[in-house]
Amino acid sequence: MPVTGQRVVRRALGRRLTRLRTAAGMSRREVAEAKLGVSEPTLHRIETGKVPVTVANVRALCWLYGVDESVANALSDLALGTSQEEWWDVNPAIPDWFKLYVGLEASACAISTYEGEVVPGELQTEQYTRAIYSAEQSLEAETERHVNLRMQRQAAMAARQPKPRLVTVLGEGVLTRQVGGPEVLAAQIEHLRRAARLKNVEIRVLPWSAGAHAAMAGAFRIMDFEDAEDPDVVYLESHVGALYLEEPAEVREYRRIFDLICAASVPIADFH
Repeated sequence: MPVTGQRVVRRALGRRLTRLRTAAGMSRREVAEAKLGVSEPTLHRIETGKVPVTVANVRALCWLYGVDESVANALSDLALGTSQEEWWDVNPAIPDWFKLYVGLEASACAISTYEGEVVPGELQTEQYTRAIYSAEQSLEAETERHVNLRMQRQAAMAARQPKPRLVTVLGEGVLTRQVGGPEVLAAQIEHLRRAARLKNVEIRVLPWSAGAHAAMAGAFRIMDFEDAEDPDVVYLESHVGALYLEEPAEVREYRRIFDLICAASVPIADFH
C-alpha cells in the first residue's frame, strides 16, 4: 500500500525509527551522544513526524541501531517522501490541521463514517457542498475554492486502485434537512442511492425510530490501513481543528460504537 502525502510519510517513518531505537535499547539522549549529527530535539521531531528527514540521517540511524540493509533501503525510500508535496500540501484552501487527514484518506484501505448532520464530503454533490459552505457566510470565491477542493478529493478517491471500502451510517436527519432546498436535497439523496450500488460502498440510515443510540456524542470516522506498521486512526473534527486517535483501546471503542449503530441502521435502499 502506498503511503501518500509528506505528513503521512513523516509519521510512518517516525514510528518505524522509534521502534528500531527502542528495540536497540537506546534513549534519544544516547542517540544524540553517538555524534551522528542528530541532536536529541531533532530526533524527537523526526520520530513524531514533524519534519522532513534526509536519507543520510536515516542511514546513520539504521547503522547505529544495527538494522538490516534491506530495512535501511526501505526506510531511505520513505525518507524521500517526507519532503515530497502532494496536491493538498500546496492548496491554500486546506488548513494545515486537515492536510494530515487528506493524506491519511488517500492511503486508507477502508473508511467507516458516522454522520448525524451532514452527508460526508466524499459523497456530496457539488450543489450540496456549495449550500453547506454558503451557510457559513463565506465569501463567494472562498466557497468556490472549498467546492473545488471537495470535488478534487472525490476524483482522487474514485481514481484509486484498488478502491477503498467506504461504509457510512447517516442519521435520518441528514436525509430530511433541506440543505440547498428540496431540489438539491433530492438530487443528493439520489446520488447516495446510486453510490450505494457500487461494490466498495455501503450506505446505511439510522432512523429516528431507533431512539437513543451509541453515537449520540457526535460524528466520527475510522480509517483502516493494510500495512500493520501503520495504526488505524479515529478522526474527530471541529470547526478549528481535528483530533487523531491511534491508541488501540481508543480505536476498539469506536469500532464497538460503529458496530452498534450499524446494527441499528438499515441499508439506504431499504429506507423510505
